[in-house]
Amino acid sequence: MVPNGKSPLSPLAQDALDALARRLPDERELTYEHAYTILNEEEDLGQPAAEDIIEQLYMKGHVYEVEGKLRLTDYGSE
Repeated sequence: MVPNGKSPLSPLAQDALDALARRLPDERELTYEHAYTILNEEEDLGQPAAEDIIEQLYMKGHVYEVEGKLRLTDYGSE
C-alpha cells in the first residue's frame, strides 16, 4: 500500500492519514486546527501527538501545505 515510492507509515500514522482523508472537506484542504480536532476525535491524539503525526506525514510526502492549510497528496484519487 505504498504507491508512488512514498515511505511506509507506522500503523498510527496510517490510521491518522485515513482519518484525515475520511473527514476531508469538499475544499480538499484542512486548517491545522481542524486536522488536530479530527485526530483528537478519531484517534484520541492530543495536540502535541497530532502535530508529530502531521509532521511525519509531511516529511514522508503524504501531506503538503499551501497558504497555511494542509492538503493530502494523491490520497484516494478517483
